[in-house]
Amino acid sequence: KLWFWNLACQHARVPGLAARGLLAVGQKGISRAPCLAQLLPTAGLPHSCCYEALLLDEERGRLFVGAQNHLLSLALDDISQRGRKIYWPAPVEWREECNWAGKDITAECMNFVKILHPYNRTHLYACGTGAFHPVCAFIEAGQHAEEPVFKLDPHHTEDGKGKSPYDPRHTAASVLVGEELYSGVATDLMGRDFTIFRSLGRRPSIRTEQHDSRWLNEPKFVAVFLVPESEDPDDDKIYFFFRETAVERQQGLGKTSFARIGQICRNDMGGQRSLVNKWTTFLKARLVCAVPGPDGADTHFDELRDVFLLQTRDKRNPLIYAIFSTSSSVFQGSAVCVYTMADIRRAFLGPFAHKEGPNYQWVSYQGRVPYPRPGMCPSKTFGTFGSTKDFPDEVIQFARHHPLMYNPVLPHGQRPLFLQATVPYTFTRIAVDRVTAADGHYDVLFIGTDVGTVLKVVSVPKESWHRMEPLLLEELQIFQVRIRVPHPTTWACSALLFPQHQLYAGSTTALAQLPLHRCGAYGKACAECCLARDPYCAWDGNNCTRYVPNTKRRFRRQDVRNGDPNVLCSEDPRRDTVPQKQLYGVEGSTVFLECIPKSLQAHILWTYQRTLNDPQREVQMDERVVRTERGVLLRSVQRSDAGLYLCHATEHGFTQPLLRLSLDGDRRLLSGGIPGRKVWYRDFLQLVERPPAGCAPGSRGWKRNRMGNRGRSKKGQGVGTWAGDRQRLGRGRDGGRRRDRDKDGVGKGQQERQGYE
Repeated sequence: KLWFWNLACQHARVPGLAARGLLAVGQKGISRAPCLAQLLPTAGLPHSCCYEALLLDEERGRLFVGAQNHLLSLALDDISQRGRKIYWPAPVEWREECNWAGKDITAECMNFVKILHPYNRTHLYACGTGAFHPVCAFIEAGQHAEEPVFKLDPHHTEDGKGKSPYDPRHTAASVLVGEELYSGVATDLMGRDFTIFRSLGRRPSIRTEQHDSRWLNEPKFVAVFLVPESEDPDDDKIYFFFRETAVERQQGLGKTSFARIGQICRNDMGGQRSLVNKWTTFLKARLVCAVPGPDGADTHFDELRDVFLLQTRDKRNPLIYAIFSTSSSVFQGSAVCVYTMADIRRAFLGPFAHKEGPNYQWVSYQGRVPYPRPGMCPSKTFGTFGSTKDFPDEVIQFARHHPLMYNPVLPHGQRPLFLQATVPYTFTRIAVDRVTAADGHYDVLFIGTDVGTVLKVVSVPKESWHRMEPLLLEELQIFQVRIRVPHPTTWACSALLFPQHQLYAGSTTALAQLPLHRCGAYGKACAECCLARDPYCAWDGNNCTRYVPNTKRRFRRQDVRNGDPNVLCSEDPRRDTVPQKQLYGVEGSTVFLECIPKSLQAHILWTYQRTLNDPQREVQMDERVVRTERGVLLRSVQRSDAGLYLCHATEHGFTQPLLRLSLDGDRRLLSGGIPGRKVWYRDFLQLVERPPAGCAPGSRGWKRNRMGNRGRSKKGQGVGTWAGDRQRLGRGRDGGRRRDRDKDGVGKGQQERQGYE
């Protein structure tokens, strides 16, 4: 599951977009949001929300979406075109009953579609909350993309208990294996009976032990995956990822949340005399994601948020990418940890956790473990038992009382792959694409946050391929939100399924479609493209373009591992070309020197020289010269500030000039007799539109000199307000005010700034 966004949103963010409504699908009854729809294909419904269930079907060329009271079928190539929808509300009597129970009839007593899976070649299987009456149905979707079929028979539905939660606020996770649905869900109205449940199919339903905190203790289910153990399908296991209140927490510390991974055998039939219709192969282990600290004082990220299973050439050994956040109110941060199936299997083959009584500590079980070992699947590969019903009673009893493993599952490298601390957001979703580059294979991470942004991160080797380090390639805004999203953004990734490399994003308010790469954003220069270290991109001799493996092109330049332009970019004719810009300042005013590197890894250095013949010296920052994310702010400009400013970007041991700025401090600018006046005022308006840090609207930091008869202010009015300065600057040679007739002058600027005041 995954989403991405348009690069144009990185600096031109759309205020209030999420609050403004949903986006387009090009059919009657489906509206188009005006701003974001111009940037990327988007979709949504005017009276719906919560696009939580996403299913990508490459054979049909469709993206199926479950939302509030609706199911959508969207075209993969453009989700804003050729959309189909099914209206699937809860019956009126269910909504009324829900309202009588004290629920909000407009916010809770709806049918929120939570489960959406492919069932066979022609049908899907969907489940929703049904206004606190879980309900499921088969959706006819056709067999080919050309078939315009998308319908549901409301008279042929079935009970959704054990498949979908009652409450739309509760999480659920499931996977459909064959004709059987494996779910982690709350099975009661109050949301207290949480279970791992198997339904559908011909075999009897199986669940976890009820009301036993050793099995499940207030879990929040995140993801479910099938992972084969061998060539024999009887060895297949289902892995559940969830977080829960830890039973092994230290007494007196209150509730502590731990991340868990649980396993069950696909062919588990329950016990014969004990654990009848209950799992006999259920085991769970702690999933650790922590930064090692001194003296064992590790910083733990225990709130599991999302999991992505990255398939490898060996289907039995995929990589597990998981994102976590902290549960502490003192330290806030998010992290990505990677796990191998070898480490997971090692934990489940390790010692069991044991506790003698209420006042005892959890220890490693030292007694005899019965045969067959609890957690092993009955098959020809690992034993002679044909069914779990044949297991001895001592095996069943041991499994009932020892579902927890003593050793946790540690991440690859014993630490997080990527983390962000003291940032105003939390990781919520992750998707990973394995990309083939010129110098190897790289995993690219797309991480969603609760403020509508996405981080694009690549994992590159550090010294060797066994030690990896993350590089943050981009941090972009998809959905602008005024507050944190109450329900995390959902994801559907088509990176490995769809040849056009598209990603699809769903949130509480909208859907979006976007490409995995924006190579043109890195510029046309070879050095910039090389330093970006984006495995999707390479320099082709003229531009930074999409890298396609196995293509014989002479000028393809790419080095993701080292990113060394000194070696790769000697043939670039633009290597020594530096863009130039002329700025004008007024003595006593404020000037902003803007320079934004295309790479987030670059470190910016500013140098200054009075003339071309003078040596360059580094610009020193102080109270008057302030560094910002977008450049340098010069307050109270002095005559000595005039000169040449050079913006350098240093990255990966390589330094290149990005921009040369010439600052002219001529005092005659305000007399109205210099042609550059309009240029200066246009820059002034741009700064007002995006005031840098330390220059807030309404401040009195902008000064103008008293000069000339027309420009002279009254005594005591040397420092003007925003409006006062604009009125004085707006007077032309004729003594009147320029209004609409000056297209580039002050009149237009005054109109543009009316709303700002």
